[in-house]
Amino acid sequence: MLTAPWHERDTKSLVELMQKYGITAEQAGDGSPDLAWLRAGSHEWHPYAAHDRLPFGIEAFPGREPNDLVLWVEDRRAVVCGDTLADFGSGIGIQTEWLGKGISREQVADGLRPLLGRPIELVLPAHGEPADRATLERALS
Repeated sequence: MLTAPWHERDTKSLVELMQKYGITAEQAGDGSPDLAWLRAGSHEWHPYAAHDRLPFGIEAFPGREPNDLVLWVEDRRAVVCGDTLADFGSGIGIQTEWLGKGISREQVADGLRPLLGRPIELVLPAHGEPADRATLERALS
């Protein structure tokens, strides 16, 4: 499952491993050219967007861009951040230097605050160490 299409760097080899061992995987993206190999092949491809609830208990929240989502994994009580929330040494936060034109830190935080209504135990950023609920609360304050 991809939070952003550019995170597909290792997905192709992961899909090959899943096929080798007979494990089913849901693949996601937004039509990025990075995922052309997936759409063109024999692999299943199921794009999703913010506010989608996937059938296996994952809910997508809007991130810093339409194709950079934050995922709530209900049965693990975990938030998977993509690049919207990252830690490059000063704690998990919204990386304002990565925000697109016309997008503010507050807009991104507003879209993610509904997560705080979930029983979060674990926060998994693509960049940085795993963290806890209190860390997410600070990042969104």
